[in-house]
Amino acid sequence: MKFMSTWTLKPEHYAQATSRFLATGGGPPPGVTMLGRWHALGHGYVLSEASDVKPIYEWLHQWADVLEFTIVPVMDDAEAAAVLQKTKP
Repeated sequence: MKFMSTWTLKPEHYAQATSRFLATGGGPPPGVTMLGRWHALGHGYVLSEASDVKPIYEWLHQWADVLEFTIVPVMDDAEAAAVLQKTKP
């Protein structure tokens, strides 16, 4: 399953978040494949894939003290078309 996570940097934690990212790379734990990550000033996006949401939670929990997250399960066009084909009126 794919998950789109967005984050917003807590401004008071900018230096701490920057240092942690530069030191660790912010990579995912085993069980999560990061498909892409994009940064904007103060917020960003990561598309990941996992068969279980627990390692996604573990990954993002490591950053919860400095970032606020929204996590949404998503599908690509082909996956959505397959669902729509099965459920079309």
